[in-house]
Amino acid sequence: MEGTWIDKFKGLSRLPDDIRADLEAGSQIVSVPAGTKVFGPGQSADNLLLLLDGTVRVQQKSETGREVFLYRVHAGESCVLTTACMLAFEEYSADGIAETDVRAVAIPRTTFDRLVANSPVFREFVFTAYSKRITDLFTLIDDIVFQRMDVRLASRLLELADENGVVHATHAVLATELGTAREVISRTLSEFNRRGWVEQSRGEVRLTGRAGIERLVRSSGTGV
Repeated sequence: MEGTWIDKFKGLSRLPDDIRADLEAGSQIVSVPAGTKVFGPGQSADNLLLLLDGTVRVQQKSETGREVFLYRVHAGESCVLTTACMLAFEEYSADGIAETDVRAVAIPRTTFDRLVANSPVFREFVFTAYSKRITDLFTLIDDIVFQRMDVRLASRLLELADENGVVHATHAVLATELGTAREVISRTLSEFNRRGWVEQSRGEVRLTGRAGIERLVRSSGTGV
């Protein structure tokens, strides 16, 4: 069968022709502008979204009002929280925000339930993505509990920097990314600035000493 959006997702390309046709007929491609809340606490999970373009940021707010970044969904991936909610028939407990313009395939519950029940290949795709993200979340917990904040911030700056070495994020956004207070981020960035590793301007952090930042991350044993 001629290639379609299905071939953009590792694991789905092995679907038999009849299942591929069922999946295509029972889903639709949707577009969401940047800044849109894709889902939020208390909402039901009615569609599994498979991202074709863009990123969705998933974060949770604590009882004290602090927002904690959980993970990002990139093109070629699905949202594990949506998968969990659909499998357990539970409502969302976190927010999903479109960080960029997003184009995605929406697979409604009826199609999702049918394919999980009837297609081993689709079922394997769903649970492989689910298990990988759960492992990522355990790593996040380990980082929050055991990893030094300067190392975590250095690693995140390297991850978020664009091709020009610029991170487009405020101190508050970086604090949410790392599950800490804005003041902690400000103090740590000031130290990075003192070392000549970064320069700061409104809403931006420019990596001017990338080698030093990479050295800090390597010294912790987490890699770059």
